[in-house]
Amino acid sequence: MTKIVEVKNIKIGGGNPIVVIAGPCVVENYEITYETAKRAKEVTSELGMPFIFKSSYKKANRTSLEGFTTIGEKIALEILSQIKRELDIPVLTDIHSEAEAEMAAEYVDVLQIPAFLCRQTELLIAAGKTGKVVNIKKGQFMAPEDMKYAAEKVASTGNDKILLTERGTTFGYHNLVVDMRSLPIMRSTGYPVVIDATHSVQLPSIGGKSGGRPEFIFHIARAAVAVGVDAIFLETHPEPSKALSDAASQLKLDYLYDLLYQVKQIDELVKKFEQASVLK
Repeated sequence: MTKIVEVKNIKIGGGNPIVVIAGPCVVENYEITYETAKRAKEVTSELGMPFIFKSSYKKANRTSLEGFTTIGEKIALEILSQIKRELDIPVLTDIHSEAEAEMAAEYVDVLQIPAFLCRQTELLIAAGKTGKVVNIKKGQFMAPEDMKYAAEKVASTGNDKILLTERGTTFGYHNLVVDMRSLPIMRSTGYPVVIDATHSVQLPSIGGKSGGRPEFIFHIARAAVAVGVDAIFLETHPEPSKALSDAASQLKLDYLYDLLYQVKQIDELVKKFEQASVLK
């Protein structure tokens, strides 16, 4: 059983119901960001699933120089803060440097460490010092058991509000694979584990940008929840093909209800098995 990490009134881990972390890859404008957040809140409310909104105010790790980065750091953070207030939902966003940790912490509830930066000691420590919940994405190059060292860097600040996220492992060129064994291995650290079901279907760095196989999002999500996770991370967009970032791997917003309905059913069954094991 993992420890419980609280984000506002949401409890992640410790046998609690699965939490949904979802939203568009990046803040493109107020309208798309708000529309996605509102619809995701409606879906999760109808299903009775705890919800944390996700969107990056800045995308610093792009394949090509031409890749979209941000509409403006402060503008994007203000949009996230506004949506947080208007919809009364907690918000998660990525950070890429020590300075960004301190700045973003003023606007959001969860700071996310991108996979490529999960070994950056100064960044992890800076995130921990903010006192915010820190979600560390497992690097595509990392063994799952080594994520305990990333967690230790954050925890060294006295902040143990840590989540660990699986998002696939490099499998040759331009491909990722999700090793489902990584989920219980990372859970053995005692921290709640998240499955990123959309980045896991990426085809990295094809023709100067990332491709993807979104038709496998449902499969990855269902399989990971069956293995046992504490939260599911999904990038979702009203029209993925028009998204400014990760257009090839985001879930179409219209499909969010169907996916989460299935996820909830599987999670409830798995939690019953886990509880029975604990009682023995």
